[in-house]
Amino acid sequence: MTARSASAALVALRRVLRQDGDDTWAVRLLPRAVFGLAAAYTLFVLASVGMSSFIAVCAVLLLVAALWLMRSRGQLLLALASTVVTVAITGYLAAVGDIARGAASGLLSGQAVFGYWALSGMALLGAWMVRSHPGRRGVTVVIADVIMVMTAAAGTIVPSLSVPLGFTGVVAVLAVRGGGAAAFRRGVRRAKALVGRRLAAARPTDGH
Repeated sequence: MTARSASAALVALRRVLRQDGDDTWAVRLLPRAVFGLAAAYTLFVLASVGMSSFIAVCAVLLLVAALWLMRSRGQLLLALASTVVTVAITGYLAAVGDIARGAASGLLSGQAVFGYWALSGMALLGAWMVRSHPGRRGVTVVIADVIMVMTAAAGTIVPSLSVPLGFTGVVAVLAVRGGGAAAFRRGVRRAKALVGRRLAAARPTDGH
């Protein structure tokens, strides 16, 4: 450490300790440093309990880091949060359907849960695969997930129809929200215009 950097560090330390009311930087830095040290000590204590606690703390830190890196991408965060909640709810509804039918863990419900997970991933990827999405991608995923939860609720009564209905709903939402309906309407208009031009060209002219 050079003399200049040491002098700058001492000046910064004096500013933090003095806590001058007009020094906004020092006033804000002190509570942040205190809470940061307290949080770091708490995480260290929790991670020292056992291997499971250590893994949990690492997972939480990775999640916080990922959220921090994606803080400017609100639609992606909304889509990821909606996907996680949907996976949890559909799994719970599948378990409820098993209990209602008197089965501890049925093969049909297991296949349904896997289908829900696949549909959640399809909704998430489908919203971001469209290069020029006309609407908000996160909202598209939320709408698809709501439909999926509704079909999962219906699957507690008729489990064999839940995944096909969910697939149909997700595809419809992705098509409508992703510009598929507009593209279909443009194609129909172009086809009508082409047929009209051909009919006009084939129509006999006056004098013939």
